[in-house]
Amino acid sequence: MKIPTNLNHKPVVVSDNYELIDGRFARNTDAKALSLGVVEGNSRRKVDLSAKVWRYTGEEWSQQSEELPLHRVLDMSILICRSLAHFRDAYRYEHYYDPKEPIIDRVALQGDAMNVAICTDNERLHEDIKLFSQALSNDDEMISERLRTLSKLVKDMGY
Repeated sequence: MKIPTNLNHKPVVVSDNYELIDGRFARNTDAKALSLGVVEGNSRRKVDLSAKVWRYTGEEWSQQSEELPLHRVLDMSILICRSLAHFRDAYRYEHYYDPKEPIIDRVALQGDAMNVAICTDNERLHEDIKLFSQALSNDDEMISERLRTLSKLVKDMGY
């Protein structure tokens, strides 16, 4: 599906068949495409890189199409990977985490660190964390396929 090119997000690289591989939503999703591109400010001299999920309502492109700066997409990937690593061993804890140490990790970035922590402010944490862990287990094959692909690409790039 062709995505708009006349918006602030100017696509440069696209996956125009994302609806076929959108995880458990494949072939029944409003996420029709992904793109990497530039976001124009008021001047073409100031350009930010972004990734966008293009959602289509069946009649028009959705206002809820999501756009994130590239570094945030990578930060989300870091958060996902570190969380997956935690939940591999989370069965050791009664409620899937150590209440005395809810911070799972601090990942060094930009001279500081990104906290990766269990959200102890969630009033239904014990129920939600159990659901989260079970969903990770249910989606393990789909997630693992993407992680293997990502790992190969990152290694091939020399990282």
